[in-house]
Amino acid sequence: MAKKAVKYSVVDAFTDSAFKGNPAAVCLLEEERDDQWLQAVASEFNLSETCYLTRLTESDSTPRFGLRWFTPSNEVELCGHATLAAAYILFNSGLVKSDIVEFSTLSGILKAKKVPDVKTANGLNTHNGEAQESYFVELNFPADPSNEFNSGDVSVISKALDGASMVEIRRTTVTDDLLAVLPSANAVADLQPQPDAIKKCPGSRGVLATAIAPPESGSAHCVLASYWCKKLGKSDVVGYLASQQGGRVRIHLDDQNQRVLRRGKAVTV
Repeated sequence: MAKKAVKYSVVDAFTDSAFKGNPAAVCLLEEERDDQWLQAVASEFNLSETCYLTRLTESDSTPRFGLRWFTPSNEVELCGHATLAAAYILFNSGLVKSDIVEFSTLSGILKAKKVPDVKTANGLNTHNGEAQESYFVELNFPADPSNEFNSGDVSVISKALDGASMVEIRRTTVTDDLLAVLPSANAVADLQPQPDAIKKCPGSRGVLATAIAPPESGSAHCVLASYWCKKLGKSDVVGYLASQQGGRVRIHLDDQNQRVLRRGKAVTV
């Protein structure tokens, strides 16, 4: 029997404008697909992340979906912007009646919540002359603290960042990423990373480059929130994507429970 066609959307996360923010493909699976097919589709989309949703419960109170994330080359254990994109599709399409949805993932149970945008009149905005609900998607992720990184590999890391000057280098305790703090937001925006050199750096995933205006990658905020909130003595900060696409996210660090709450908008392309 032929497989059912898969419904999908391309969503720009951490923005309310198309072709801005961070894009992800969201696929709704009504039947099981093998890993080879999932990876092939992700490679075909060729976006930083493609995610797959599978309904696990029919409950209207707190619906739960299986969620998996794939880059064009492999499956990953956590992706923030694709999770926000997935939640946006569920909320915006009416597939869930609740304002909260849970995701069963390789990183455990993650929650997303629809939060009204209180700055708009009655939580509404207009699009093509029609009133539409305006809201943020709030993600509840585990924090990822970092420690000072003292190593003789500084030159390797600098080369990976095209010789960029670094104020500080740290290593995360959960995802084992490197965190390179640059002198300014402009330094982050002008960065020309070298992918082949990044593969030779210590750590399991890669290098996060940040300054006082950190980049807009959802799971990266688990690291950046822990670092910048403590550095600035704040529990609430705003992150900005220092790239051509732009993007913005509101971040709250619950230091006591080691959780990071991120609020961002999204739009279907």
